[in-house]
Amino acid sequence: MDRPNGTRSTTRTRTVLAALTAALLAVPGITVLSSAARAADADLALPQPRTDSAGGTPNGGFESGLDGWTCPAGTTVGSPVHAGTAALQATPAGSDNAQCAQTVSVQPDAQYTLSGYVRGSYVYLGASGTGTTDVSTWTQSAPDWQKLSTTFRTGPSTTKVTIYTHGWYGTGAYYADDVSLTGPGGATQQPPAAPAGLRTGTVTSSSVALSWSAVTGATSYAVYRDGAKVQTVSGTSATVTGLTAATAYGFQVTAVNDAGESAKSATVTATTSTGTGGGSTDLPAHALVGYLHSTFANGSGYTRLADVPDSWDVIDLAFGEPTSATSGDIRFNRCPATECPNVESDADFKAAVKAKQAAGKKVLISIGGANGQVQLTTTAARDTFVSSVSKIIDDYGLDGLDIDFEGHSLSLNTGDTDFKNPTTPVIVNLISALKTLKAKYGDKFVLTMAPETFFVQMGYQYYGTGQWGGQDPRCGAYLPVIYALRDALTLLHVQDYNSGPIMGLDNQYHSMGGADFHIAMTDMLLTGFPVAGNANNVFPPLRPDQVAIGMPASVNAGNGYVAPSEVTKTLDCLTKKTNCGSYTTHGTWPALRGLMTWSINWDRFSNWEFQKNFDAYFG
Repeated sequence: MDRPNGTRSTTRTRTVLAALTAALLAVPGITVLSSAARAADADLALPQPRTDSAGGTPNGGFESGLDGWTCPAGTTVGSPVHAGTAALQATPAGSDNAQCAQTVSVQPDAQYTLSGYVRGSYVYLGASGTGTTDVSTWTQSAPDWQKLSTTFRTGPSTTKVTIYTHGWYGTGAYYADDVSLTGPGGATQQPPAAPAGLRTGTVTSSSVALSWSAVTGATSYAVYRDGAKVQTVSGTSATVTGLTAATAYGFQVTAVNDAGESAKSATVTATTSTGTGGGSTDLPAHALVGYLHSTFANGSGYTRLADVPDSWDVIDLAFGEPTSATSGDIRFNRCPATECPNVESDADFKAAVKAKQAAGKKVLISIGGANGQVQLTTTAARDTFVSSVSKIIDDYGLDGLDIDFEGHSLSLNTGDTDFKNPTTPVIVNLISALKTLKAKYGDKFVLTMAPETFFVQMGYQYYGTGQWGGQDPRCGAYLPVIYALRDALTLLHVQDYNSGPIMGLDNQYHSMGGADFHIAMTDMLLTGFPVAGNANNVFPPLRPDQVAIGMPASVNAGNGYVAPSEVTKTLDCLTKKTNCGSYTTHGTWPALRGLMTWSINWDRFSNWEFQKNFDAYFG
């Protein structure tokens, strides 16, 4: 808490651009085709128009917007254009080259020419998956439209290639128009038929197993829950997780191939069983969570635990910190009287814990914070973590534990690419330690987590060091911990503050400062998302009762403060689907648990603005 989180910033030496290009490219897209194609060879820019749902119509000139392109950081503009009325504009970021791509059917062992017109600095055009030598061409500077062209020959079994254009990291917007691939056309393919035989299997309080009959020509299947796509799988079965107990759901499946997606199957319904999860069973339907500065003083002043108003349902004592980053030995050293003149005695503090609990509140020890780096690199550190945290919980009679690991506490080793099966010791040991604590204290043990957006939602774009290396290894590093503990997790309240721009499920970047950011970030947690863009590796949604939204209590508390009116807009959109603004959520979640803030102290400093708004909204 209370420290900058900014997104990854990378400085690259431009003299190595050409050498690095091949390694940094390749994202599957859909169907490249140009509005300014010529009619020599069979020009793949001008085949007979197709209307399948995956590819759209030929669109190498971007006259139909971004139809057919996979282009997360791109848009179309009316000026400048090379020809027609539209062109592509895409803007690279510090860790994103703004690639736009799509896949084209081709013939094996055939010659092709790829060309297109570009403007801007360090703009690339290329083809991957050729089956021989992948090619690219680029320009260092094109103040006006410049034609790029390259050729390649497909391999003996190649039937499709990926065509792409991109810029370079942090160099500003580039433009592309009239992309054309000339050569023998590939075989025409039709989308598969809709799956039949969809049926339910095992149903639990939080999951439903599904299976269906195979479809000829399908390469994958998409699973829909209540009309929203939640998974993509390669086989004929799937288990949808993250569901709410005692709730009815409708499921459908589609079959997918390179030509597109089938119609949806018939709907099957299932009602999850009653049950509890996430530790505590007696939190209020909507909870207010806050951090109490217990070991330090700052400009907000020290607040005694007994003086915390009854509105606060979960109080996180900030912070328990390690004796060293890798020791695992956590100590809770309450603020000394020399720093906090009005600090209460240990006896009064423990009495206040009991009084809060008697009033139905939960008091947790929060581990980490901005200065408390915790790296459980060994099993010995893991075991020390368990024993030292247990001692704090027992000494003060606390209800559970909040994990607020920041900075470099969690990162992924090179090659650790599957969040469902992590191999990095600091991740594996943390998961083991938390499971041990949960087992020791039982169902009433409250377990919460407060990661930063960089460690969670950033995983939609990047995970660990990435397929080719070079990414920040902390990207998405909380995801395996959340996933492994999802059935024991009481609350996840991601810090929607001190954050750089984060891409949402609409493939647009969202920045702090308004309801839009909180809505987009929370929608990702409640809908689920493919990790690092891999549709076969989806982080499943959490239950709405497991999610609270983390916000700063005041302008003094951290970057990203929003006024009470924006907090209200956020809650309206997520719980009622009203007042949403420009972002379209993938559902409505009236059971959203509530709000978290840094911090109780800063809210008191601001005359309890955050608390009063929460109370007014939820009554």
